[in-house]
Amino acid sequence: MVFRPQNTNFQLKIVENIQTLSIWANNPWRRYSISLIILLIGYFLGSSLGMVSAVVELMDPVAAFLSVVFIEILIVLRRNFRFKKKTKFLVLLLDSLRLGLFYGFFTESLKLL
Repeated sequence: MVFRPQNTNFQLKIVENIQTLSIWANNPWRRYSISLIILLIGYFLGSSLGMVSAVVELMDPVAAFLSVVFIEILIVLRRNFRFKKKTKFLVLLLDSLRLGLFYGFFTESLKLL
């Protein structure tokens, strides 16, 4: 007999907030504006991590490892949420964050050439 773990109050609040945000983002302009904001946040995080790891030369392998782990976690989350109708907006946000991270890493790598 397999018991399913109970949903905690924190999990319920997170799911409730994401559903409220996806209802609010039914308007395409709102959806794309939030997606653009998340993309820019991802770009900021990617370029910041690249700059910090370039300044502290000892952190390069650790920063690269953490970046790959974070991007792989985003890919696994996308696979889990892909087929659920209620989480299509969350998939859009995850893809925007991942794209922003890639773009930030790419522009930082061009600066190092």
